[in-house]
Amino acid sequence: MIHYNSRRDFLKQAGLSALGINLAMGLPSLTRASATTATRKQRLIFVFSPNGVIPDHFWPETLGSEFELKRILQPLQPFRDQTITMHGVCNQIKGDGDGHMRGIGCLLTGIELFPGDIQGGSDTPAGWSMGISVDQHLKNQLQANPETQTRFGSLEFGVMVPDRADTWTRLSYGGPNQPMAPIDDPYQMFDKLYGQQKNRQILSSVLDGLQDDYRRLSQMISSEDRQLLEEHLEMTRQLEKDLQRELAVGKSDTSHSANEAGHAVPTLPANIEEQNDNMPQLTRMQMDLLVNGFAADFARVATFQITNSVGQPRMKWLGIEEGHHTLSHEPDDNAEAYEQLIQINTWYCEQVAHLAKRLSETPEPGADGSMLDNTTIVWTNELGKGNNHTRNNIPFVMLGGGLGWRTGIAHDFKGVPHNRLLMSYCEAMGHPVDSFGNPDFCHDGVLSGLV
Repeated sequence: MIHYNSRRDFLKQAGLSALGINLAMGLPSLTRASATTATRKQRLIFVFSPNGVIPDHFWPETLGSEFELKRILQPLQPFRDQTITMHGVCNQIKGDGDGHMRGIGCLLTGIELFPGDIQGGSDTPAGWSMGISVDQHLKNQLQANPETQTRFGSLEFGVMVPDRADTWTRLSYGGPNQPMAPIDDPYQMFDKLYGQQKNRQILSSVLDGLQDDYRRLSQMISSEDRQLLEEHLEMTRQLEKDLQRELAVGKSDTSHSANEAGHAVPTLPANIEEQNDNMPQLTRMQMDLLVNGFAADFARVATFQITNSVGQPRMKWLGIEEGHHTLSHEPDDNAEAYEQLIQINTWYCEQVAHLAKRLSETPEPGADGSMLDNTTIVWTNELGKGNNHTRNNIPFVMLGGGLGWRTGIAHDFKGVPHNRLLMSYCEAMGHPVDSFGNPDFCHDGVLSGLV
C-alpha cells in the first residue's frame, strides 16, 4: 500500500508545487491503492440560517417515506430521496441569555452559556458557551486518528457575519469560552486553503504554476481525475481574476496599499449595502470553496454560517427591502411579512439545495458514487419560529449519506432534547459518547429509528 508520506514525496519528485501537491493528494488515481483498504470517508456540514422558520410551510404533514415537501422545502425536491426532516427536536437549555443567544450558542454545544456582560433584550446578560460544539468535538476525534487526519480538520465558513464577536455571531466552539470565528471573506478562505499568499503580487504566478502542475499531473491520472482537477483550476482562475481586479483598484486607492499585518489582504468592499447585495454571490463562492476543499480532503467537518442570530440581511434580490430579523417579529396576521418570510426561508433552502447539487455532481475521490453519498448536510436554525422565540421544534433537515442514516423520511420525535441528536451525530461518525453538553438532557441516549 502506498502511504501518505510516500505519495507526497512522490509528487514532490514529480516536480509539483506545494499547491499542486495539495490538489493532487485527494485525486482517486493517486489514492486508489490505499482507498481499497481504508474505511469510507464520512463528512458532516452544519449549515446555519437565522430567525426561525414558518412552520406551516416548512414541516411535512405526513410522516415516514410518504412525506411531501412543503413550499419552503420545495428546492430540495431533486434530493427528496436523500432528505431527512426531524420535527420534535427541542433546544431545552435554560439559563442566562436571550432566546437568540441561547438558540445559537447552545445549538451545537448542548450546554448553557456562561454568565457575562452581553445584554440581549430584557433577559439576563450572558457570555460564551460552557462547552465544545459537536463539530469541533468530531474534528478532534478525527484528527486523533492518523487514518482520518486532514490538513485542517474542520473549516468554518461564514457569509455576511458581522465584524464583531458576541454570542449572536458564534455557532462553533473549540471548548468552554472558546468561540470559533467563521471566515466570511472568500478571498481569505482561498488563502487559507491554497497557500497563505503573502501579498497580491504573488497571485500573478499562481495560475502559471498550477498550469505547470496540471501538465505534469495529466500524465499520471485518469480522465475522471482530469475533470476534477479542471474544476479546481477553473475555480482558481476565477478567484485570481477577481483578486487581480481588486489589485488594480488598490493601486489607485491608498486605503488598499497595506494593512497592519504588513501586506495587502484581499477583501470585499466594506460598504454594508454592497455586501448585502453581494450575498448570493458570496454564498455560492464560499460553497464552491467548501466543496473543493472537501474534494481535496482538507477537512471532513465544516460549519457554514449564513449571517448570524438576529441577522438583518435585506434580500433585495427577492424584492424585499425590510431586514430579515425585523420581519421575523411580525405577527402571523401580517400577510405581507408572512409571505416575505416564506420567500426568505425558501431562498435559504435554495442555497442548501445548491450545496447538495455541487456535492452530488462531484465524484467521490477514490471511490464510487458522489461526494453527497458520503456527506451529510445538516440545515438548522437557532429558533423554531421567529416571532415567539421558541426553541421547540428547531429545524433540523439533513441531506446526503454521510451518516449512514435512512433517508427519504420525515420524523417526529415529539419533543426530545436536541442533546440526543448531537449524541446521534457522534455515534454515526464512529465516535459514540455517553452524553453531549448538559448530561441532564442525555439520559435516554441516542435517537432511535434513524438507521
